[in-house]
Amino acid sequence: MANLKRIISFGFQDFSRNRGISVATVFVLVVAIMLVTGLIFFQGTVGYLTSQIQNKIDITAYFNDGTAEQDILNVKDEILKMSPSIKNVEYISQDQALADFYQKHQDNPVLAQALQEVGGNPFLPSLNITTNGDPLQYAMVSNVLQTSDFSKLVNKVDFSQKKDTIEKVYSITTNINTFGIIFEIILTIVAILVVFNTIRLGIENSKEEISTMRVVGASNSFVRGPFIIQGIIYGLISFVICFLISWLFAFILSGKISVVLPGFNMLSFFLTNWWIFLLIQLGFGVAVGAISALVAVKKYLEV
Repeated sequence: MANLKRIISFGFQDFSRNRGISVATVFVLVVAIMLVTGLIFFQGTVGYLTSQIQNKIDITAYFNDGTAEQDILNVKDEILKMSPSIKNVEYISQDQALADFYQKHQDNPVLAQALQEVGGNPFLPSLNITTNGDPLQYAMVSNVLQTSDFSKLVNKVDFSQKKDTIEKVYSITTNINTFGIIFEIILTIVAILVVFNTIRLGIENSKEEISTMRVVGASNSFVRGPFIIQGIIYGLISFVICFLISWLFAFILSGKISVVLPGFNMLSFFLTNWWIFLLIQLGFGVAVGAISALVAVKKYLEV
């Protein structure tokens, strides 16, 4: 306990004594943490964007005219049980389909007139099915509807007409997510290397002090301790600064990003996932600061 108190005391003393190096290290660590934080915001934005794109893509199963509504709802329940990848199944009745058509084409009197000449309601009841965007999931649903006991109720499924579009959209969203992951890994590695080298330069100024401590018989753990404490202090201070900057960043840009991506509120995203930001910023800052100090001081432990 006495040694631990000394180590902590020396760590704070060194942090205070080397203010210039401490400020520079905290600054670099803040930049590194904000790079990682930016990736979280980026991933949230990309996730929302890809989700919106996927939600625009669906397949529709049209049922025979006169099919009982309860039978269609039973089919809906069975589809939802097929796979957790099925995100939504929406029932569209004949009356709703007719109303949607009138609303969509209310500015086109020619179509409205043509529909009146047809007489009655030419639309079929249907189910709009949305999955995670994987073409294989859509193909599975389409095959089940057309080859199982449901086939006697189903008039047609429009998967074949939408197949090319679904495959293109899935390829785009997959590539975006892959690029995001690679980008995150590269920036994280760069951030860690920058922080490590900054802390290493700071410790290099203390190499004579380390050598003296080793000559008088200080143990490796006693020599390492103050530098690890300094690394933790760097991480804690950087975390507080970054968390406040993140909140301010989300608050200021929230309205502007909502104009580009309607429905996505960056401030709400931050407040909803605040614990993720806290864990990543705190964990990254403290871990990188402490580990960098531990690794950097190792080369000076042998006299």
